[in-house]
Amino acid sequence: MDFSTFVLSLTSSAFYHLGDMADPITGKKEANLPAVKQTIDMLMMLKDKTRGNLSQDEAKLLEQLIYELQMKYVSKNR
Repeated sequence: MDFSTFVLSLTSSAFYHLGDMADPITGKKEANLPAVKQTIDMLMMLKDKTRGNLSQDEAKLLEQLIYELQMKYVSKNR
């Protein structure tokens, strides 16, 4: 597993918790905003701790994913 795959895995979990994806068992879409916030915080921590150690593509991917999750989190948290 590389860094990009790891970050994408965390992000897909957050999208699930936003309620954008249906539960594979129940078929229901349910939001868990505290879990989304925790994932955003983890991604931001990774960004800070890996600053200067990522490739340009990895850093850009991480930045874009954090931004997208933050925007979706804010829109759901209204």
